[in-house]
Amino acid sequence: MQIGMIGLGRMGGNMVTRLLKKGHQVVAFDQSPEAVARAEAEGAAGAHTLEELVEKLTERPRAAWVMVPSGDPTSQTIRRLSELGEPGDIVIDGGNTNWRDALKDVEVLKAKGLHYLDAGTSGGIWGLKYGYCLMIGGPREAYERCEPVFQALAPEDGGLVHTGPEGSGHFVKMVHNGIEYALMQAYAEGFEIMKQSTAFPGMDMHAIAEAWRSGSVVRSWLLDLIADGLSKDPDLGSIEGYVEDTGEGRWTVAAAIDEAVPAPTITLALYERFRSRMDDTFADKMLAMMRNQFGGHAVKTTRP
Repeated sequence: MQIGMIGLGRMGGNMVTRLLKKGHQVVAFDQSPEAVARAEAEGAAGAHTLEELVEKLTERPRAAWVMVPSGDPTSQTIRRLSELGEPGDIVIDGGNTNWRDALKDVEVLKAKGLHYLDAGTSGGIWGLKYGYCLMIGGPREAYERCEPVFQALAPEDGGLVHTGPEGSGHFVKMVHNGIEYALMQAYAEGFEIMKQSTAFPGMDMHAIAEAWRSGSVVRSWLLDLIADGLSKDPDLGSIEGYVEDTGEGRWTVAAAIDEAVPAPTITLALYERFRSRMDDTFADKMLAMMRNQFGGHAVKTTRP
């Protein structure tokens, strides 16, 4: 199958490589000429503008995969494709787009007779080797037209689901990432308890992680990554404990509130990420001050 790939960063570039290895034809576009050249060297047809990409997509209906940063870059790209494409063409949004924003992009394409598929994509930098888990929302006919590409990108043993109408793929991926926040936080807390143990000091965190990888109820790919990271830096001395969030956790918590669904674990995992970016906070100082005021408890004073 022929497909256009817009955005050749870590994810988009690796997806081009995987598709070419699986025998698909790829027209590759990126704002970086160097990225386009790398794709061409692997066998893709390069394009240096969206107009050129659309022109080089000769199969009908055309299919173009958008893999650029979510938000305005994605929406602007989709709007331009709606102007360049023809009725029946298919645009696939593979970024971490908020599902509410996706519904707005759907209307832009529908107004011109184009179809929208939202491809929630998980797998990160390892997807090239192991495949990407794909959560696809959109019309069944458009999904089936692009299914050969989805199957090529997905792992051989599964990892592909049609979730429902437009927007549902991003919604499912959002919840997926919220669960990811909670799982990561649980692992981090568990290893911290063992690391700080006064009853059993000096335990080998890497050895424990390696043991848990086999036969344990808590074995997982995340645990594999933990073991790999600890093998290289047992005390994580080269890393600062500052954890960013990219939005999906916030959106998951907001969705839980909208649906009146209790989600304390995911919510606290998100708050812990906020906490990781704060040091000696005003709130902590106020807590210490109140204890001192009502009970005379000692406080640590700042150095002059």
